[in-house]
Amino acid sequence: MTVQSLARWRVVTVTPETPANEIARTMRDAGVGSAVVLEDDRPIGIVTDRDLALDVLGTDADPTAVTARDVMSGKLVTVPAEADALDAIRRMHEENVRRLPVVHDDGRLAGIVTMDDFFVLLASEALGLADVVEAESPPS
Repeated sequence: MTVQSLARWRVVTVTPETPANEIARTMRDAGVGSAVVLEDDRPIGIVTDRDLALDVLGTDADPTAVTARDVMSGKLVTVPAEADALDAIRRMHEENVRRLPVVHDDGRLAGIVTMDDFFVLLASEALGLADVVEAESPPS
């Protein structure tokens, strides 16, 4: 299974200059916990609700003056759309991240896959296996 088959294609994005208060409002309105920072349609960072809470609210910074560039992740980890889902999970583990922007071959943003997406997949597969086990088990 590829990342492409799991990724969400509607991604909340912001520019490096987007103020923190706008990022928070956009994330709230979309019901998500992160926004991918784009420059020329290519992801350069990610801002999470945790970044906003710790780096803006936690420091008493002015949320209209702090920008995405100020609080976005220092090192962005991405995954190609054609990558195998298990490779993406390994990458998340190795890099200690919960979200992976998905990119096209040319580096443009294609979508995002999160740890939650993998948990949903795992739960679905486990239920399918449980059905097989139950169908093959002797009657009680």
